[in-house]
Amino acid sequence: MNRKTTLLGAAIALALTLTACGGGGGGTETKSGAPAGSSDPDATIAIGSLYEPQNLDNTAGGGQGVTEAFNGNVYEGLFRLTDDGKVENLLAKDYKVGPDGLTYTFTLRDGVKFHSGEPLTSADVKYSIEKVTADGSQSARKSSFDVIKKIATPDEHTVTVTLSSRSISFVYNLSYVWIINDTAKNLTTTEDGTGPYKLGAWKRGSALTLDRFPGYWGTQATNKQVVFHYFTDASALNNALLTNAVDVVTSEQSPDALAQFSGNPGYKVNNGHSTTKLLLAFNDRKAPFDKPLVRKAVTSAIDNKKLLNSIWGEYGTLIGSMVPPTDPWYEDLTKVNPYDPNLAKQELTQAGYANGFAFTLDTPNYDPHPTAATFIKSELAKVGITVKINVITADEWYTKVYKNRDFAATLQEHVNDRDVVWYGNPDFYWGYDNPQVTTWVQQAEQADTAQRQTDLLKQINRQIAADAASDWLYLYPQIVVASTKLSGYPVNGLNSQFYAYAIKKA
Repeated sequence: MNRKTTLLGAAIALALTLTACGGGGGGTETKSGAPAGSSDPDATIAIGSLYEPQNLDNTAGGGQGVTEAFNGNVYEGLFRLTDDGKVENLLAKDYKVGPDGLTYTFTLRDGVKFHSGEPLTSADVKYSIEKVTADGSQSARKSSFDVIKKIATPDEHTVTVTLSSRSISFVYNLSYVWIINDTAKNLTTTEDGTGPYKLGAWKRGSALTLDRFPGYWGTQATNKQVVFHYFTDASALNNALLTNAVDVVTSEQSPDALAQFSGNPGYKVNNGHSTTKLLLAFNDRKAPFDKPLVRKAVTSAIDNKKLLNSIWGEYGTLIGSMVPPTDPWYEDLTKVNPYDPNLAKQELTQAGYANGFAFTLDTPNYDPHPTAATFIKSELAKVGITVKINVITADEWYTKVYKNRDFAATLQEHVNDRDVVWYGNPDFYWGYDNPQVTTWVQQAEQADTAQRQTDLLKQINRQIAADAASDWLYLYPQIVVASTKLSGYPVNGLNSQFYAYAIKKA
């Protein structure tokens, strides 16, 4: 079983997400090709997934599963992040930015209703943003909105947000904020969104059903119903696809099983773009990982290519940094800390650890972490470093590592795109503290042009690689496998979203 998780969830880590045409089906996306013949508008699409929600509230630790099922399907934002990474207007009809770059005025679309039948108003938008920024929020993007100074609602269709400083990413960040009815209750088990689907039923441990919402303001979903079927084992999920119990697998986690689909005319294997990075994250506050030379030595002692191939075969990518190729500031930095055991030994000697050292590696108990941990232990033993593997649950990881910072090094996946900026926060769980990087992050966010932002974020990426702030082991592949009867499904893995409203079934 190979389970990945968003960083920031209640029971999971980090609990670490132009006007568009007509909502649900509008905009530009990367999707599968259309099947031959006509599609059935009353079809039920059976979706197979390993990521059941922890609950149905993405600010209360709902985890990757609720993002996958609800984002864009049940809940919508003022803006939408398309499958190819572009930001489009959604519930915001348009917006204006004041001359000082500190005031954003959003005009809401007319005729938008929540699933309860209540109309969308500016009060709902204000409530939704404040829900993300609240003290108890576990939203992965919470800190992105620290720049908000005040939110005003001059009328029912206008929202004015005043910032304390410029934020070139503000509109992009708003694509992560689900707009929720401000009178909605019990959101961990129910919902009240504006999306093309409403919640049908959720049978915990089994399936979650979404029904087409007839009162949707935009283009109606191309299918009548979608059902997310949840599995705890990749083999069982693949068997469900082979027996037509599900029509599509959102993220294939059993690379050895791909041959049975790639050679079968009844299925299509889509190799999309992922934003999920597997990290060996050091606690940069604690010796010996407070020394960049030690971190560089550990990084050079591990053959990341061999690790990737052992888990994913021909799939996946080495990136040498926190930035995936889909981010505008990507550069291939795999040569900064190359695999070179002799170099690793030299760096250990220069750092004062000629005889090596020992440390405990806290490892989540779901794949591929235990496998990766065993590989890392073997690699580091070759340069005199002794690793004790401590396998922990996702809940334990969140408390021990993320919350209490009680660790030396850990394995974890970071799902989000554009998250290199977290290295500018010395209080983040890994404790990387470079004042220059912190300054660059602030300058990048306050940049007045996209090019200036890109240039600064490239500098940041180079610096954290030079400091070996973490060891970015590899970038996950995003493999979506589907019946050839299906079309219109997303193939990229941006922030775990899986838009279902354009899926057609012949």
